[in-house]
Amino acid sequence: MKNIRIIAIVVAVLIVLFLLMGPFFVVREGELAVVIRFGKIEKVVSTTGLKFKVPIVDQVTKYPKKIQSWDGDAELLPTEESQFIWVDATARWKITDLKLFYESVGTITQAQSRLDDVIDSTIRNIIARNSLKEAVRNSNIINQIERKDVFKTQAGIDKEKDEGTSIFSTFTDIKYDEIQEGRVKLSDFMLSEARQVTPRYGIELIDIIIRQIKYSDDLTRSVYNRMIKERNQIAQAFRSEGEGEKAEWMGKLEKELLSIQSNAERQAKEIKAKADAESLVIRNRAYNRDTEFADFWMALVQYQKILPKMKKILTTDLEFFKFLYKKLGR
Repeated sequence: MKNIRIIAIVVAVLIVLFLLMGPFFVVREGELAVVIRFGKIEKVVSTTGLKFKVPIVDQVTKYPKKIQSWDGDAELLPTEESQFIWVDATARWKITDLKLFYESVGTITQAQSRLDDVIDSTIRNIIARNSLKEAVRNSNIINQIERKDVFKTQAGIDKEKDEGTSIFSTFTDIKYDEIQEGRVKLSDFMLSEARQVTPRYGIELIDIIIRQIKYSDDLTRSVYNRMIKERNQIAQAFRSEGEGEKAEWMGKLEKELLSIQSNAERQAKEIKAKADAESLVIRNRAYNRDTEFADFWMALVQYQKILPKMKKILTTDLEFFKFLYKKLGR
């Protein structure tokens, strides 16, 4: 009985020691595990749950089963025309062959480093083989924009009335170079080229996306200067059109003004002629009533106008002075 008790205690102690050495490990949801024995892969665990390993001998390394993200640094890259642009890209990837991944890469950090080399090189090659417009634009919709309506709306011009206005022909007929691929397809090309390399690391690339493209400082200044020049041309065209409209309206104004002045002068002359005629009729009527008094009165009016300004010496025998120096005048 005593021996049985001793054996039980020894067995219990051994079990406790065995458990303390960690013969079990847990693989959680979203994890992968690889069991290493003496530097070699013993087994790969891809299912979740409680797993067994040989204590002390086996080492367990866990890796994420979830999709991982790769974020590279923005790089200054040349295009086909040797125009430098900043390209910022991102990618998603996951482990598909854990054994190969462990043997060729080892850790997630090393995997990110390998992806840096592969994806950066791929992006550089694709950008260098394509023109600037292919990297910047994604469609040819810019050539489908109705600029004529835009310009007319900005200028406040009646579309129906000025449909044939020539000022807009210079700008509405602008056609930009057609692109063949575009940014999205360039991303697909990058993905296709990089996928030829990543399987050797046990990695599957899900996608590569060009997150942002910026012009270099020199190219930015060049683009801004070109935009400013184009806008100045458009502004000058609007100014020229405005000057033309102004000249046209000023011509109409001068024409209407001359017409109004001519009519006013004609009416004034008609009114004056009518008044003179009425005045003459009234004067003749009054003259016929008393001709002597009329002559006397008109002579006084003339004396009042002329004599104060007269600086000459004239004879008093003139008929003009008959009411001043003759008996008839007295």
